[in-house]
Amino acid sequence: MVAVALSSFPPPLLRLPPHAPTLMSPLPLPRLRPLRLGRRHLSSLAAVAAAVRQDSATWIQAPLTLVAPASPDASLFHVSIDVSDAPDLAAAHIAPGQYLQLRLPAASKPAFLAIASPPALAAARGEFEFLVKRVAGSTTDLLCGLRRGDVVELSAVMGRGFEVERISPPEAFPTVLIFATGSGISPIRSLIESGINANKRLDVRLYYGARNLQRMAYQDRFKDWESSGVKIVPVLSQPDDRWKGEQGYVQAAFSRAKQVLNPLSAGAVLCGHKQMTEDVTTVLVADGVPKDKILKNF
Repeated sequence: MVAVALSSFPPPLLRLPPHAPTLMSPLPLPRLRPLRLGRRHLSSLAAVAAAVRQDSATWIQAPLTLVAPASPDASLFHVSIDVSDAPDLAAAHIAPGQYLQLRLPAASKPAFLAIASPPALAAARGEFEFLVKRVAGSTTDLLCGLRRGDVVELSAVMGRGFEVERISPPEAFPTVLIFATGSGISPIRSLIESGINANKRLDVRLYYGARNLQRMAYQDRFKDWESSGVKIVPVLSQPDDRWKGEQGYVQAAFSRAKQVLNPLSAGAVLCGHKQMTEDVTTVLVADGVPKDKILKNF
C-alpha cells in the first residue's frame, strides 16, 4: 500500500452563511449623515466667495482730474477721473445709470459710485464724472480729500443702467416722471444729459429732494435741463423761512400734484433713498402706471 500525505488533498470547502461577506463582496459602508450648514456658516461662505471674486476682478489705475465741492455745505463733491488710458473701460459705459467700484490703498473696502456723466463724455474725452456723498470715516471721505493727479483704482463698469427702451418711443410714453433724492441725482444727470427725448414728450418732471438748498447739487444745470424739456421740482425737507417751493418729501409733493393724464402711457425713473423708491412705486402702481415702466438702476 502506498502512503499518501493528507496535505496533498485539497482542503474541504467551508460552508458560509448565505449573508456572510466574502472577498468578492465588500463590507457595506456606514451611512453618512448629510451636512447641515446654518445661516451663519452660509453667510461666512458667501462672504469668502465675494472676497475671492473681488480680489480676482480686474482693477484699473486712473488719475483724478477734479475733486471739488458740489454743494454749498461741501457734503457732496464733484469727482472726475481720466480713463483715456483704459479705452475698454470707457467704452463699457453705454447707458445712464451704470456704476462701478472705486478703491483706495488706505480704505478697507471699495465704494460703489454711479457715473454722473453721460456715456458720450467717456467716448469723446475718456473721462468719468461722479457726484460723491462725503461720509465721515468712509472710502468716500478719503476720496474727497484727494487732489488732482492722485491715482485711484476702478473696477469694470457694472449694471444695465436705466432701461430707457422700456419707455420708448416718446410718442408712446409722453409722460415721464423722475424722482431723485440726495446723491441719487448723479445717474439722473447722466439720464437727462444723454438724451431722454424730453422735448418730444408732453410731460417730463423731475422731483428732486434734498434737506435744503445747501445740500442740493447741480443747481447750475437746472436751466439747461429745463431748456431740454424737463420741468424741475425741487423739494426741501428742512428749508429755511425764505423757501417758497415744495416742502417735505418728493413722494408727498408728487401726491399733491398728480396730474397724470394717462397712467398707461406713463413711465417713471427712480433713484435715491429706498423708502422713497418704495413709496413712489406704490403710489404710481396704485394710479395705474405699469410696474415694468418704473425704471431703477439697481
